[in-house]
Amino acid sequence: MTTAPHALVARARKLARVVLSPHAEHVDQEGVPASHVEEIKRSGLLGVGAPARYGGADAPAAVARETAEILAGACCSTWFVQTQHHTPVKMLATYDSPAREKLLRPLATGELLAGIAYAHVRSFPRVPVRAVPERGGWRFDGTVPWYTGWGLNDVMLLAGVTETGEVVFAFTEARRRTGLRPSPPMRLAALAAARTVSLELAGLWVPQEAVVVRVPHDDFARIDLPRNTNASPAVFGVADAALDLVQAAPDGAETARALRARLDEVRREAYALADHPVPHERIGERLALKTRAYDVLRAATTAAVVAGGGRSMALDNRAQRLAREAVFLLVQGQTADVRRAHLDALASGGAGPL
Repeated sequence: MTTAPHALVARARKLARVVLSPHAEHVDQEGVPASHVEEIKRSGLLGVGAPARYGGADAPAAVARETAEILAGACCSTWFVQTQHHTPVKMLATYDSPAREKLLRPLATGELLAGIAYAHVRSFPRVPVRAVPERGGWRFDGTVPWYTGWGLNDVMLLAGVTETGEVVFAFTEARRRTGLRPSPPMRLAALAAARTVSLELAGLWVPQEAVVVRVPHDDFARIDLPRNTNASPAVFGVADAALDLVQAAPDGAETARALRARLDEVRREAYALADHPVPHERIGERLALKTRAYDVLRAATTAAVVAGGGRSMALDNRAQRLAREAVFLLVQGQTADVRRAHLDALASGGAGPL
């Protein structure tokens, strides 16, 4: 956590207290409203890590993590929609391209909200989306299995793989049109509110100037590795929110104190490792801390359900919502390495109760 107050942390707390948390159970059942997205856009949080010269806050990683914890603990569905935005911003800031000059400022200032359509690239050598050069641009064909924020995002960062194993990242509008057809919203056990669909691509064409970068898949995998092996701030945010419920329940104070001590310890170690100067080193340690964070998350949300008793079975109950969000976070951004490490931890008895 940050050691000094930051304006974006204060804004995140106010947004959580006034807008997100009071309506989280309703949003969980009815969907993230456009009004939530507008509040996020106005808050400046979409530019938390963006370069200052493009209108962003250029805030330290600790600030970005803390704001993510706050948003996820208040309304995980809203957090999940807006968290997609930060990877396209970072990619634009990293690679010089015509797309940077066109899009980075409106994304950094919150004028536009971006989604991501590239998780399928992690399934390589299977290629769900193929990219082929055509007419001075690129043609994309295939299926994007998961796309979050449909109807809320303005643009998307789309990726496809060429015949030579190169990954092409390009921006395109997040709307239905020739070559791009969304499925109906998916019915999910948790975070259905985040408006997740699959996308059918049949000859979707994007111009060359929309391309951010082309990289060999091996290079992408190396860059992508720490993104999925580090513990997610959302895990700590949802666990914190669950422990607030436990703390307030009769006979819950001692349990809340014990679990919060475990949570604080794992958070401290996980964030210290996330700040390691070589992001693709110490992968085993990162995965071990990630699974320990999952352990505390499961224990915290289980304790919230137990403390709430039978009321926790109602779909509009806060403990029930947090427990389902915890299940979602167990598989969010999961790769084969993460799954293997988590299953090994469960098999060894190192994981807590579900």
